[in-house]
Amino acid sequence: MFNSILLQGMLGGGGASSLLLIGGMFVVMYFFMIRPQQKKQKEQQAYVDALKAGDKVVTIGGLHGTVTSVREKTVVLEVDSSKGVRMVFLKTAISKDSSAQIGE
Repeated sequence: MFNSILLQGMLGGGGASSLLLIGGMFVVMYFFMIRPQQKKQKEQQAYVDALKAGDKVVTIGGLHGTVTSVREKTVVLEVDSSKGVRMVFLKTAISKDSSAQIGE
C-alpha cells in the first residue's frame, strides 16, 4: 500500500487525495492546538475581568499577593501585609488564582 502511494506521488496522480490529506491535517491541528488555546485565552480574560479586592493571585513573574484595589488597566497588590508593601501591576500580568497555593 505504501508503495502504491509513493508511485502515485511520483506519477503525478492523487492530487485530490493530497489535498484531502492537507485539509485533514489542518482540521486536526485546529482541534488539538488552535481551539484549546483560544478557549484558554477566553478563560484567562474572564478571570482577569472578574478580579476584585481580597483575591489572592500570582503574577506572571511568580509574585504572590492580595488584590487591594482594581483599576481600569491595573491592579494594586499587597505583597507583604506586615510591612504594608503594595505594588501596581497591569491586569495582563496576573497569571492565576493562588488562594489554594499560598503556604505550600
